Amino acid sequence: MKARSDFYEGCRSRAIMLALEEDRYTGDITTLATIDPHQEGSALVKAKEDGVAGGVDVAVQIFAACDPELSVRPLRKDGETVRSGELILEISGRVAPLMVGERTALNFMQRMSGIATRTRTYVDRISHTAAKILDTRKTAPGLRYFDKEAVRIGGGVNHRFGLFDMILIKDNHIDASGGVAQAIRRARKYREKHNLDVKIETEVRSMDELSRALVCLPDIILLDNFTPELMKEAVEYVRSACSKVLLEASGNISLNNVLEVAETGVDFISIGELTHSVRALDLSLTINLA
Repeated sequence: MKARSDFYEGCRSRAIMLALEEDRYTGDITTLATIDPHQEGSALVKAKEDGVAGGVDVAVQIFAACDPELSVRPLRKDGETVRSGELILEISGRVAPLMVGERTALNFMQRMSGIATRTRTYVDRISHTAAKILDTRKTAPGLRYFDKEAVRIGGGVNHRFGLFDMILIKDNHIDASGGVAQAIRRARKYREKHNLDVKIETEVRSMDELSRALVCLPDIILLDNFTPELMKEAVEYVRSACSKVLLEASGNISLNNVLEVAETGVDFISIGELTHSVRALDLSLTINLA
C-alpha cells in the first residue's frame, strides 16, 4: 500500500498542476502577446490586511512548476503573523512564467492565509484550556490537503483526512446499524479483522446514547449539538466512568460560544466553519521590470 505521506504529497502536487492547467490550458495568450519572453523582472507579494501567512511553501512550488529558474525567496514563513503592508514573498527571473503563476499562487495563498487566520483566532480564544481545535471534511473539493494544511498552520489539529483513516460512526450509521452499541461492536470487529491501525469514534445525540456508547469503549465520543450545560454533564459522566475515552464537541459552535464549550472540559472541538466558509486574506502581487 502506498505510504500515507506519499498519498498526501501526491494530492498536493496533482492539485497544483491541475490549478495551473485549468488557468493556462493552451497558454497565457495575453502574456505571449505582450511580454518579451526574455524580459527579466521581480515581484513582491504583500499583505493588505493583518493575518497569518499561509500557502507560502505552496507558492514556492507553484512558481517552480512555472519555471525552475525563477528565484523565489520567502520573507515570511507559514504560520507567522503578518501586518498590513508587510512583504511575504519575493520572486525574480523571467516575467512571462512569473505572470503565468501569479493568480494561481495568490489564490492558494489568500485562501490558506484566510483559513490559518481564522483558525488562529479560535485557538487563541481557548488557549488557557486543554481543548484542541479540529477541522472537518467540509473542505473545497480537490483542495482538502491545502485546507487542512492551513488549519495546522493556524495552530489547529487535523481530524481525519478522508473516509479511509478513521472509523467515524455518524447518526446515519447508528440508525442503519440498529443502535450505537451495535455500530461500535461492528466497527471493532471490522478493525480487528482487517488489522487496521485506526481509531473508532462515534457520534452521540443524547445522554442515553452516550451511556450506551461508553459501555463499548470507543476511542472518541463526539457530542453532537449538546448544549454547554449538557456537555459539561456528559464530560463529568465520562470522566467518572472511564478516563481513556476522549470527547469531541461539534455542532453550532462559533467564536461566540467556543470558550464556553472549551471550558466544559472536552478534549476536542470540531468546527466546519474553518474551511466551509472561508474568507480569503487580502494579498497583492506587484511586478517590477528589470
